[in-house]
Amino acid sequence: MDKKEFVEVLLYWYDTNQRILPWRESKDPYRIWVSEIMLQQTRVEAVKPYYERFIETLPDIKSLANAEEEVLMNLWQGLGYYNRVRNMQIAAKTMVEKFSGKFPSTYEEILSLKGIGEYTAGAVSSIAYGIPVPAVDGNVLRVFSRILENYDDILKQSTKKKITEYILDMMPKERAGDFNQAVMELGAMICIPNGAPLCKECPVASCCIARKKDLTDCIPVKKKKSQRRIEERFLFVMEYENEVAIIKRKNSGLLAGLWEFPNIQIEKNNENKEDVLKQSLEKFAVCDFDLVEEKEGKHIFSHIEWQLKAVKIRIKKKPKDKKLVFIKKNEIEDYAIPTAFKLGKELLDK
Repeated sequence: MDKKEFVEVLLYWYDTNQRILPWRESKDPYRIWVSEIMLQQTRVEAVKPYYERFIETLPDIKSLANAEEEVLMNLWQGLGYYNRVRNMQIAAKTMVEKFSGKFPSTYEEILSLKGIGEYTAGAVSSIAYGIPVPAVDGNVLRVFSRILENYDDILKQSTKKKITEYILDMMPKERAGDFNQAVMELGAMICIPNGAPLCKECPVASCCIARKKDLTDCIPVKKKKSQRRIEERFLFVMEYENEVAIIKRKNSGLLAGLWEFPNIQIEKNNENKEDVLKQSLEKFAVCDFDLVEEKEGKHIFSHIEWQLKAVKIRIKKKPKDKKLVFIKKNEIEDYAIPTAFKLGKELLDK
């Protein structure tokens, strides 16, 4: 199968098998952009409700540019990587200032916006405007690594560059966006990342060298990431009458600028948890309290794993620590509290 035939077969498969997704219903670059940012490291099915709620609340560039931070954070709550939506708002403000509130129409202009890299710029420019630019993500790298029997580490920029050049040479100018989506779809549905690829269902299996040589279990090559750092933390649900304490995180670093339940890192494997609990609460100026309930869990970030012990307490009087903000318990959903602190919400609901 030559490159021309490869393209024809793949596009025919895509035309007849593509999933019906809300962001595919429009060529609006704004909507495509929102979906692409949300889909980074998040499953398609999980993204759908977030996408629909986001578009309903912020249907265009100007509404995103003018959105209040708390609204923005609440819309993104549960997707993680909150800097992505902050960068989206910065990009939206740039579009209002430099492009009269319209989405730019060239690859270079799109790439210049805050938070947009080569993949996203390629996806938006090809799907919305038909510009023949590859959109190379993990799915695409996996597909072509197997097709070409490429043993280069797909995390390396040199590997991405090589595959991008190969794709650019075959990309159909008249259907650039469909071609990019077809390759992504192939990687998501057939040439899958976890488990054995569904080679018998693959429309281009006849030209895949890895399949012919039975090498799909060792291609693509991906260097193992460094081991996550483990932190043990107490998470406090401090209730005072019908109120609960929350804290706003610093404007830089992990989960920057978001609200959280008071929490503190403790020494790993410390055996005397009761003393540590009291000492930790003293750091928030809490001394007189009743222990109500405890619950354990964990939350995994890309580089850190939090091992959490959530503790629900009732306090006799409000502490003087000015970092603590007491809100009505039924108002908790008005604040952007990341999924990392869902244990606290679970205790609060009881």
